[in-house]
Amino acid sequence: MSPEARTTSYYADKLGSLTDLFGRPASLGPRGLEVGGRTYTIVEDVILLGEEPGGAAEDIRFTFGEEWRSYGTILPEHEEEFERYFDLVDLDALKGSRVCDLGCGMGRWSHFLKDRVRELVLVDFSEAVFVARRNLAGARNALFFKGDLTRLPFREDFADFLFCLGVLHHLPTPCLDEVRKLRRGAPEVLVFLYYALDNRPAYFRWLLAAVTVLRRVLCRVKDPFVRKAFSAAGAWGSYLPLVLLGRALRPLGLASRVPLYDFYHDKSMRRIEADVYDRFFTRIEQRVTRQEVLGLRDAFSEVKVSQSLPYWHFLLRR
Repeated sequence: MSPEARTTSYYADKLGSLTDLFGRPASLGPRGLEVGGRTYTIVEDVILLGEEPGGAAEDIRFTFGEEWRSYGTILPEHEEEFERYFDLVDLDALKGSRVCDLGCGMGRWSHFLKDRVRELVLVDFSEAVFVARRNLAGARNALFFKGDLTRLPFREDFADFLFCLGVLHHLPTPCLDEVRKLRRGAPEVLVFLYYALDNRPAYFRWLLAAVTVLRRVLCRVKDPFVRKAFSAAGAWGSYLPLVLLGRALRPLGLASRVPLYDFYHDKSMRRIEADVYDRFFTRIEQRVTRQEVLGLRDAFSEVKVSQSLPYWHFLLRR
């Protein structure tokens, strides 16, 4: 069977879902998925929406594509992270729901949802979505799309639940404005945005300011060997020493005063290395305070911010 035939067969029994998702009749033609007079090419079971951001976001798209191709393995600690992110969500209530993973990356969170929901819609604007497709190879209830996260051609309320974790703060548009736009896609939304260290001592912010200067230089580096070498060096030379310092101070009750300790003390070096890559090779990094998150009440009837790591992740209801 040819690659094209295999791709077509994956969506042959999903045309009802695709019709509902787009809000218009969907069919499979010789060139791909046909919806409302448009044809979307399908490559390796990924539907290309054809509206990828360029210009200001092109380097961001490149970075995340490279990151998840380099660190695309789902690790044991990802399950514990999944539970942290979804601490505000009634997972049992998602049974029978269509759930959208917006900015899915390598699909690590969808991996832990695939057997809990009726259908998954995974979207990413980078090549990472092909990694996600491989990581969810055994899931028959997943739809994969590559395109601009902020201009999806789907109908309003295309999902029952939508989550977008660690994505919008890397876009060139104000991240809280992008959060407000998500209310169009689903009645309930889970989001994670980098926090402004507003619940930490002042020296955390001083350290962040120094890191930011370095990040703005390193994000221009495109050589994959240099990126991976720096990520490994940063994990072993900076993150690990701080974790070890936190462990040493734990008997004194001071571990949480050490930067990076709280989140990384139980992580493998491979997992830490991936985060170093993410932190230092992404040009855009927006940060928000808890109070700014609560300001989303102007668009949502309920804003529930978790008091637990990672900061800040929050659940929104229309």
